[in-house]
Amino acid sequence: MKGSGTKARVAIAVLGVSVLAGCTTPGESGGMGVGEMLLTGGASRAPVQARPLDDVYCPPVTIFEGGSAIQAYSGGRAGDPSALRSQVAISNLARECQGQPDGSTLVKVGVEARALLGGGGSAGRYNVPVQFIVKDGSTVIANRSRSAVAAIPAGGTQATVTVVEDGIVVPAARANTFEIEVGLGGRGGRG
Repeated sequence: MKGSGTKARVAIAVLGVSVLAGCTTPGESGGMGVGEMLLTGGASRAPVQARPLDDVYCPPVTIFEGGSAIQAYSGGRAGDPSALRSQVAISNLARECQGQPDGSTLVKVGVEARALLGGGGSAGRYNVPVQFIVKDGSTVIANRSRSAVAAIPAGGTQATVTVVEDGIVVPAARANTFEIEVGLGGRGGRG
């Protein structure tokens, strides 16, 4: 009969907490019920649910206006196809978001760019400047620039280069509303 006495005490304890939880409804008088206080350890606010670290918000990467390509022309004849020396354009984008125990998100962004020779171009090394912006509305969380070199060999017409920026930390307060933008060249940190 020892086991039935323990079961009876557990049932009474559960019933007692249930009754106490009904004493005050949440939000009444700006506080929480005693039952809620017992169940949440006396926290003054509702407990924050920890999100699974692999279930995080990860927005698509967008290209900011004017950032999809860089073109170089000979003789100052911009827009003249016969004077095009080279063009560097974004060909692929990727991102990875990883939740952190403190609720923040660690972001990694990759840009693949292709350098192409135009009619007036020649083999050589072409600079590929990439700007990475992570923001929430008008608040810029990170604004970073990286550069890579696309080397087009003699006899070749194109080269591909990948630029990766990692270690961008989005604070927990903005972890569900941030945006990721990239572009070639730069836009001076405008948000």
